[in-house]
Amino acid sequence: MDIAGLAPFLSVVEIILGVVIIVLVILQAKGSDISNLVGGESSGYRTRRGMDATMHRATIGFAVAFFICTLLTFIALGQV
Repeated sequence: MDIAGLAPFLSVVEIILGVVIIVLVILQAKGSDISNLVGGESSGYRTRRGMDATMHRATIGFAVAFFICTLLTFIALGQV
């Protein structure tokens, strides 16, 4: 199996997936305040519903795709 020709394409896909993951994580963290970071009171356990649950699942899916793409890129570049 020769996938060396796909290395540039896989690298671009990897960059795009990385940016999408960063945006999803930032959008999920939008609901938390800065006080939670410095030890302030937290609202406790919160169930994800609706858009939160969808974004959570999408983040996991994109992270798995990023991992697989990274492995394929290493294989295509012959570094494995």
